[in-house]
Amino acid sequence: MIQGGDPLTKDASKEQQWGTGGPGYSVKAEFNDRSHVRGVISMARSANPDSAGSQFFICHGDAKFLDHQYTAFGKLIKGDQVLEKIANTPVTASSGGENSKPTKRIGVESVKIVPADSLK
Repeated sequence: MIQGGDPLTKDASKEQQWGTGGPGYSVKAEFNDRSHVRGVISMARSANPDSAGSQFFICHGDAKFLDHQYTAFGKLIKGDQVLEKIANTPVTASSGGENSKPTKRIGVESVKIVPADSLK
């Protein structure tokens, strides 16, 4: 997984809170039949299904165990090499053994959103 959208990560002094930030409101879950496979974009949330806000994740590989538990809302259709580059960025390990954050800041400079029916 590659997670983004936490506004707190823009402030290095709030590093202990990274991963907990949001827009100040929550979005109700909209579970669907889209499977969590490589390139799928989905809403990140806390244990409460209706707690999503600004954070999201992009699947770097299959994560079908998340199906029907997280709101999948998009799919990467171009730029797979960028997904791979971000996924292979060196990271620091958290106390739980997870790879938690890049050793240097990574930002997405642009995203183009297109309607699904425009893809042929």
